[in-house]
Amino acid sequence: MKEEKRIVALDDYEEGAVITALNDMRNKEIAEENPTDFVDELMLKILHAPLKKARGRDEAR
Repeated sequence: MKEEKRIVALDDYEEGAVITALNDMRNKEIAEENPTDFVDELMLKILHAPLKKARGRDEAR
């Protein structure tokens, strides 16, 4: 069965908010001495996501 993927468009402010929230989660896990692998991978995935320029109609949304 093929895994579903979701594509979410974020502007710079939204991306920063997501990264900040994930970093807070990571810091909490570190303080509790829990592994952070999942959060680390997710942060890297967001930070290295390819950029796609908005097109005509999409800019108004």
